[in-house]
Amino acid sequence: MRTHLVRFALACVVAAAGLAAGELAAQPYPNKPIRVIDAYPPGGSTDVVARIIAAKFQESTGQPWVIDNRPGAQGIIGSEIAARAAPDGYTLLMFTGSHTVHPSIYAKMPYDLLRDFAPVTLTSATTNILVVHPTVPARSVKELIALARAKPGLLNYSSAGTGSTTHMAMELFKSMARVDFLHIPYKGAAPAVLDLVGGHVDLAFAPLPVMLPHIKSGRVRPLAVSTAKRTSALPDVPTVAEAAIPGFEATNSVGVLAPIATPRDITVKLNAEIVRILGLPEIRERLLGLGAEPVGNSPEQFAAFLKADIARWAKVVKDAKIPLQSW
Repeated sequence: MRTHLVRFALACVVAAAGLAAGELAAQPYPNKPIRVIDAYPPGGSTDVVARIIAAKFQESTGQPWVIDNRPGAQGIIGSEIAARAAPDGYTLLMFTGSHTVHPSIYAKMPYDLLRDFAPVTLTSATTNILVVHPTVPARSVKELIALARAKPGLLNYSSAGTGSTTHMAMELFKSMARVDFLHIPYKGAAPAVLDLVGGHVDLAFAPLPVMLPHIKSGRVRPLAVSTAKRTSALPDVPTVAEAAIPGFEATNSVGVLAPIATPRDITVKLNAEIVRILGLPEIRERLLGLGAEPVGNSPEQFAAFLKADIARWAKVVKDAKIPLQSW
């Protein structure tokens, strides 16, 4: 009798668990917190954009975005974690332009950007800004180029890491301006900026949302923005193209990706909500004030962008003769 009672009790527990799981699965998405992996340290442009979206996302859905910073190996470690996560909509990855550089610059990647991720939406196009430490005797792009040519190898620059958009922006600048600077890579934009502000490096291209407070405090000197047009955040700062190098452009894009097998209805729902948030006047104003142009496009448009951007950076890598890196 006791054995039958134990079996009955176990059967009830299993049945109850099954019903609970079924009820949870039947609830509208999202019904629990969403983990959003940023493969770089806190304080970078992807981190800033993710946290701006996160606050509004929780307001409307009742579920938080839990930002999980997983830096390492120039973003590859955190990105691999996201690629291997359960495709249920509860793990997302913050995309940065570095992701489209990596296929050209790193050998033996542990994931394929196009094969292992489902595009959700581009959130913004972030301005990179060329800045120098105040001890550098250059107040314009032309003066910086003249200084570099007069004293080759004297100046060094920081970047968010080998293969980052800040690295590639400077490599493009070096190639087009016919100058040379020593590259000092860091594990993300935030530490690269801190060492520039501290005077440990001479110059950098850096995301404007990260650099803006230091520009306003006078701790660094802005020379030009990397975008095709000036930014409303610093309207008096010229573009690199108009200042000295016609045709120069190196924008860093930010977006949201999901593991590839994430159900289509979930990616569509995520897309609609994020695009709605990006269209809110207060969010647009906040992003524009940081030098980040809101985008908010469809998954299909984002997919086309990824393919085109991989090809664009592959040409830059080839032209700059950057050898394959190991991570």
